[in-house]
Amino acid sequence: MEAQGVSEQTEEEVVTTVLVDPQSEAVVLPGELVALVARQAVNEGASRAAWPGLTFYRFEQRVATHWDEVSSVSLGMVVQGRKRVRAGSINYFYDPFHYLVMKRELRFQAEILQAAPERPFLSFVLQLQPELVNEVYDEMSRLVPDILRIEPAPPTPDVYVMALDQPLVGAVQCFLLALESEPERGVLAPMYLREIAYRLLRSEQRVWLLARAARENDGNVITAAIAFMKQEMHHPLSVRDLAEAVSMSESGFAHMFKAATGVSPLQFLKQLRMEQASRLLLGGSNVSEAADSVGYSSLSHFISEFKRYFGKSPKAYTQRLRDVHAAAIRDASST
Repeated sequence: MEAQGVSEQTEEEVVTTVLVDPQSEAVVLPGELVALVARQAVNEGASRAAWPGLTFYRFEQRVATHWDEVSSVSLGMVVQGRKRVRAGSINYFYDPFHYLVMKRELRFQAEILQAAPERPFLSFVLQLQPELVNEVYDEMSRLVPDILRIEPAPPTPDVYVMALDQPLVGAVQCFLLALESEPERGVLAPMYLREIAYRLLRSEQRVWLLARAARENDGNVITAAIAFMKQEMHHPLSVRDLAEAVSMSESGFAHMFKAATGVSPLQFLKQLRMEQASRLLLGGSNVSEAADSVGYSSLSHFISEFKRYFGKSPKAYTQRLRDVHAAAIRDASST
């Protein structure tokens, strides 16, 4: 398969169209797969599935260009019709011969190109959890390293389109079929989802997928760590406590956190504590109450840290802000 880029000059920018040739023997989607998507995509527009991160789409007429977004690395497949996605200045087209993978938190323009009441556009988007992608890749590296020696394709920025192959189509069909039975949804669907990840990792774009999964996984860890800090800041917290809360080693967590935020975990925690303390003081708490609420057992230590952070003692800082607030009210009432 080969991706071709076609550039089109406009007054504002150069728009590139990415076209991917189907394999020499193009995959024909089974009628059962089309029927599976049709049974789930019951309403015009989007239909949320029982499976987390899975959304089905039906359109019975063409849809003009509109904005859309995905919150996680996602696999998109069209089983009937044709769609254009524009990310940045690049157009991507996919249809029943191609699949598309998009990065996390991508905002893009979409257009439904082929749809009619008698032959509606049908598709689905499935979010791929980064933990699953990384876990399957680790197993592949350990058990079948030879299949990972495929020459990787040049990296793409936000999206990639590939020609469908029969093994991936089969895994998707089994996954969607398992969702229709409650026992199979619990037992077999996770197995078929692992196979989907496996099939995607066998493609030329595995490096892209792994990089995006790793980046998303890192982001999830940082978000979880910050949420834990906010929830537990009234207790003494060490880097080890924070690392254990997100199931990481102490050194690995500290390195990742500083790379993502620019400061160490404890510096970030101190900032959260000082900002929360200032809100408590302005809300009427006394200095001792504020110190205790943000995890300081020593009042003198809290006052010292507060003064270092805000440049004033807690009492002076609070009085200054109240004076400014009172002056603003007086000015507003006199106008």
